[in-house]
Amino acid sequence: MSEKEIKVTDKRMFTPEGELREEYRFLNEKSTATPAAPPEPPAASPPERPAPRPPEPPSQELREEPPAGPPLEIPGTSPGLGAPTFYDLAAILAEPVALYMGDLEVEGGEAAENLEMARLHLDLLDVLRQKTLGNLTAQESAFLEDLLYRLRVRYVQKRG
Repeated sequence: MSEKEIKVTDKRMFTPEGELREEYRFLNEKSTATPAAPPEPPAASPPERPAPRPPEPPSQELREEPPAGPPLEIPGTSPGLGAPTFYDLAAILAEPVALYMGDLEVEGGEAAENLEMARLHLDLLDVLRQKTLGNLTAQESAFLEDLLYRLRVRYVQKRG
């Protein structure tokens, strides 16, 4: 087999410093050049739209990272918990489902069953699944799919 050479071409318009790349300089020249005398449009034709301006380079302020400070401390937590994970996010979104299906007791020993709110939180978990499709590890994806499956089965059981 013959080895093929792969050529990589950077097609971005701006350099990392925010300057317009050489091959796109003509856009900047066209937008700053003034035409000698624009022709008069015929009286019957509608007025022309102005030509779109090329995008401005990103501001230096927007690209700067915030200064690194001490980690944020959440009251009531121990400092050794570590950074939150995707599993934590999914668990936080799933917790109200069990509450609204009446599987958890609230203060006073009574159940807070509200199947409409349970359905809303199930839908939010599904939005998370849809928006993260292709961006999760196999374990995270399997965890979310399993969580959604179990909660949906429980919802259908409660709904009857």
